[in-house]
Amino acid sequence: MKTDISEAKRLDEQDPLSKYREEFYTSSDQIYFDGNSLGLLSTRAEAALHNLLASWKQHGIDGWTEGEHPWFYLSEKLGAMTAPLIGAHAEEVIITGSTTTNLHQLTASFFHPEGKRTKILADELNFPSDIYALQSQLQLKGFDPTDHLVKVQSTDGNTLQTSAIMEAMTEEIALIILPGVLYRSGQILDMETITKAAHQKGIKIGFDLCHSIGAIPHQLSDWEVDFAFWCTYKHLNGGPGSVGGLYVNKKHFSKKPGLAGWFSSDKAKQFDMEQSLSPANNAGAYQIGTPHVLSAAPLLGSLEMISEIGIEAIRGKSLQLTAYLMELVDKELFEYGFTIANPRSDSIRGGHVYLEHAEAARICKALKANGVIPDFRKPNGIRLAPVALYNTYTEVWQMVQLLKSIMKDESYKAYENKRGVIA
Repeated sequence: MKTDISEAKRLDEQDPLSKYREEFYTSSDQIYFDGNSLGLLSTRAEAALHNLLASWKQHGIDGWTEGEHPWFYLSEKLGAMTAPLIGAHAEEVIITGSTTTNLHQLTASFFHPEGKRTKILADELNFPSDIYALQSQLQLKGFDPTDHLVKVQSTDGNTLQTSAIMEAMTEEIALIILPGVLYRSGQILDMETITKAAHQKGIKIGFDLCHSIGAIPHQLSDWEVDFAFWCTYKHLNGGPGSVGGLYVNKKHFSKKPGLAGWFSSDKAKQFDMEQSLSPANNAGAYQIGTPHVLSAAPLLGSLEMISEIGIEAIRGKSLQLTAYLMELVDKELFEYGFTIANPRSDSIRGGHVYLEHAEAARICKALKANGVIPDFRKPNGIRLAPVALYNTYTEVWQMVQLLKSIMKDESYKAYENKRGVIA
């Protein structure tokens, strides 16, 4: 592979998705590689938000049932738009709540300790908020999380072995919660194999898709995953604090939600105002409160764009971008002490590259001072996410050259090797 800019420009010229970059608010003096934390705003998402603001302005309370996107059915409409991204049926998906509130809901609905089965299986590399939620759910049922939250251990601090997960599926496990993609290293777990193993042992299983939805294809219904949950502000570009989502396999539609609420209702009966709940016969039963209409609105535009492109095409370019980045790191930065700590294989690499370096915090600060937005992860990790919808191969090349200059000149030493308030 050529390491000069001509190769990057050639790849950009051949990129069939390059036109979509024009729909995002990018900056000519900034390279944004943090889309796996917060995706950029697109003109379609912006227009969708203004559209629903206009419906409020025009219709007032009648916006719940009138206008282009009636609010009463918005969560279901967005769920149907999301379903193809995770290989689910439309009625199995609902856009609602947040990652953690949806995890609380699903754990309350599917964690039924009985006999020996009183424990939840997670992993030691999971995002902390998932662990917080599971600990609190155990405490609510009178269990000590120290004993009843079992965590699969990592042998290298970055990845998990499928065999280790399966070995942890003992007769004491009542529920399993795992990430689809590990937030640090970007490893894709073998969700199909793990789900099959869990079911063979009579264990319900759910996945956190925050770092996989919109980045990789899934087939949740075919894999018979029991449930899943996610945020929408990363690869789905829904905006800061945008509404989360959840999936429940249709085989569980007869189950009542663990945490019932106003929008758990069958829509035809919701305004009968009965004191006993008649839950919806779809994923909508797992809603709790009123839809956050304005926080969900940008997804109408974002999901429209993703549907137009197709998740397979997005995944194809993402793999090429991260592969190109890794090749440049290998060839241009080999003498500066960087380690590529994410899986290299296409089949288990998510949407970002994860570098480790002893000076990671100050290197990230130096990159940011020079117009590159990376993501630092304590203690020594640098996440770099070239996103298929709006990043270019030229930006990857420019970032590596800048990083090489920062290391060669040791300009990173001007910064403290300590994270900021927000990393």
